[in-house]
Amino acid sequence: MDSNQGNLALVFEKLDNAKKYFLETIIDGEFLYDRLIIAYITGGHVLIEGVPGLAKTRAAKALSEIVGADFSRIQFTPDLLPSDITGNLVFIPVTGEFTVRKGPVFSGVVLADEINRASARVQSALLEAMEEKQVTIGESTHKLVDNFFVIATQNPIEHEGTYRLPEAQLDRFLMKLDLAYPSSDSELKILAMHDKEEKTFPKLGNKITQEDVAALSTAAENIMISNDIKKYIVDIVRETRKTNKYIEFGASPRASIGIMKCARIKALLEKRKFVTPDDVKQVAPDILRHRIIRSFEAEAEGADSNIIVSTILGTVKTP
Repeated sequence: MDSNQGNLALVFEKLDNAKKYFLETIIDGEFLYDRLIIAYITGGHVLIEGVPGLAKTRAAKALSEIVGADFSRIQFTPDLLPSDITGNLVFIPVTGEFTVRKGPVFSGVVLADEINRASARVQSALLEAMEEKQVTIGESTHKLVDNFFVIATQNPIEHEGTYRLPEAQLDRFLMKLDLAYPSSDSELKILAMHDKEEKTFPKLGNKITQEDVAALSTAAENIMISNDIKKYIVDIVRETRKTNKYIEFGASPRASIGIMKCARIKALLEKRKFVTPDDVKQVAPDILRHRIIRSFEAEAEGADSNIIVSTILGTVKTP
């Protein structure tokens, strides 16, 4: 075993410990852990939709503990200002000068809670930071921390007092995850966990470092993906662009790139050297569901994006 393989083996050991920690913290959190880790290694951001109380904040805190990053939570409200996110200039009377007060966006893991409750202007402030990995305060530009990662949550659109995220801004999220209510057995486990839970958030000793993330990213680039699999990804994305009564507009090439990257990392995390069609099928819904603009007929007939993507995956020929 060479040194690179040895280092990667140690990283996988850390990932195993991190997963165990996450699942002890979040009941039935295997899917959520898998997607958050894939997105974090990829360098993308995640949008989670679900009703309040489904442990979205807890999951974000758990991830920040796993990667040893500073955590901040921004509660989006209709009266929030862009400077409440990015920061602003503060006048110091003693010196007669302005100093920069950085906002919560300068943390490593940022939870943008209920992002669709704030105005488009405030949403744009965060989404610009996500895209550029920097913010401008006054006349100076400040870079965000390495591996800056946003987990945004939103209420279902039909809830009162929400603002739909524009499609161009939705496209900046690598994934959109839908969280459902827990099963009866899972909810009983949640009660048992909270009955004995300590007041302080549990700590993890052996954290995943930025060097570990870089090693995983490099290893993922060496995961083999055949031309047939690449064509399969393109065929899936192009199928979303075909004119039909359910789709107004389909996904951009950014979706194809996202599926390929995430499929590679999924294969890596499962310790395989190649991508399979099943890897593509598993990650594709999370990358496509928020990039498909449904038609009026689709909304009228109750055909949501999950149904549309499922139909597409069942239509496109598997290599």
